[in-house]
Amino acid sequence: MDVPEFPNVTQLAIPLFVAAILIELLIVRYWKGKGSFETRDTLASLLMGTGNVVSGLLLGFIAFGVLMWAWQFRVYEFGFSWWAVLLCFILDDARYYWYHRIAHRSRWVWAEHINHHSSQHYNLSTALRQSWTGTFTGMFILRIPLALIGFHPVLLVFVGGLNLLYQFWIHTETIGKMWRWFEFIFNTPSHHRVHHATNPRYLDANYAGTLIVWDRMFGSFVPELDEDRPRYGIVKNIGTFNPFKIAFHEWASMFKDALAPGLSLRQRFLYLFAPPGWSHDGSRKGSGELKADFVRLHPEESGKPGLPEAATAAPDLQPAE
Repeated sequence: MDVPEFPNVTQLAIPLFVAAILIELLIVRYWKGKGSFETRDTLASLLMGTGNVVSGLLLGFIAFGVLMWAWQFRVYEFGFSWWAVLLCFILDDARYYWYHRIAHRSRWVWAEHINHHSSQHYNLSTALRQSWTGTFTGMFILRIPLALIGFHPVLLVFVGGLNLLYQFWIHTETIGKMWRWFEFIFNTPSHHRVHHATNPRYLDANYAGTLIVWDRMFGSFVPELDEDRPRYGIVKNIGTFNPFKIAFHEWASMFKDALAPGLSLRQRFLYLFAPPGWSHDGSRKGSGELKADFVRLHPEESGKPGLPEAATAAPDLQPAE
């Protein structure tokens, strides 16, 4: 099979990213567009994006090598026709949905993904606040089935880049809700604002990359409400613009918890792989508990999208004895 040379679309788009950020900044500052910028926050996001590119150059061979190894066991070859590229993009977008959902429900993966949520501002520069440590989570294995059924690793890398390119423009407050048909099928700024919000109803929602239909199919879709505007950041904000602290703070906290004295093996395991917010003594709260607390304070919100019924509200996991 002749393998075409696909461009690295995310690296080629860097000038476009910078230009779009500057345009959004001008709109917000001088034309009263919705949104906010903070110089140190924006610089931190740009440095995080730079670090992500460097880590990809240094460590990208690991994931690609694993996919090339899996490729030899393929059961079919889809090739590189336009329909094969489209099919690969759709299936890889579904793969991204499940990666993203796991990233919010397992602390091991949350440790690398949390930096993308660490900004308390929501603008196009936030899209560049990417992980430096994604390779270490091992989540690239989710692409192995796509290689086994016949999509070449080169094509998988290409469509993954297209997906990230699409996701850039949805990190903005300057665009409100779009056409109803578009909002139904595709991820949009409105949908992704929900994903970045810390409001209880919005926690762990809208994991989509390009197609919001996955959230609608698997029950994780929550609409943005005018009466509950998103508040950005993480539940416990870290209060730093240092890119190294942003990149590694959750890894350090996670291992500190897991290696604390006096814990059982099960408790150490759960500190690594249970949902964020789990603790062996119940001293912390996960998203399920935060949602339940909100419903207890606002019973009129019971059962609405993103929130549990008052009678069934329960935490993610009970403390381990």
